[in-house]
Amino acid sequence: MNIFRLAGDMTHLLSIVVLLLKIRTTKSCSGISLKTQELYVIIFVTRYIDLFTRYVSFYNTTMKLVFLGTSISILWYMRYHKVVKQTYNKDEDTFRHYFLVLPCSVLALLVHRAFNILEVLWTFSLYLEAVAILPQLVLLQRSRNIDNLTGHYVFFLGAYRALYVCNWVYRYFFEDHRVRWIPWISGLVQTALYADFFYYYIKSWKNHEKLKLPA
Repeated sequence: MNIFRLAGDMTHLLSIVVLLLKIRTTKSCSGISLKTQELYVIIFVTRYIDLFTRYVSFYNTTMKLVFLGTSISILWYMRYHKVVKQTYNKDEDTFRHYFLVLPCSVLALLVHRAFNILEVLWTFSLYLEAVAILPQLVLLQRSRNIDNLTGHYVFFLGAYRALYVCNWVYRYFFEDHRVRWIPWISGLVQTALYADFFYYYIKSWKNHEKLKLPA
């Protein structure tokens, strides 16, 4: 495992810790898109279904279980916790996220590494992850009150994918010299979607201002 892969995993984990910290300490999910969280549950379930068929390492299994468990926990808080669910911005979280699932499913059936259930599901999870942040970004644009923890959560989530792109480039030059078009392109698309957010996040941090996104 190279430094970019490890840093990506830790940044991803940090984003989830920040989100859970926000929800548990403030008893609020204001500014968080339930639709993005629903997509992430779908992503992790379809990507990590190989937990039942393949063992890679203790680290790999542990991280998969952590991401599965935490994503389901966040969804439970937002949907069923008697206090947290009342703070959900339903009127602003209006992106039709189910329209993202069908195109990603069709694309996974057409473009994949191998035509079997595990490979198609893994490919589908990559395509869906590339666009899963869209409901969250749209919600932040509509919300004029972005708290620090929400901003940090989205930043770390975007940084994780950018670090994974660096990981794939590193592996190409220093390990197996294989071109992995599906994760590369999906990762680049996902990182590009964060570009605007990164700009305003860093700008607000440098100027010590509250984070605001243009409408």
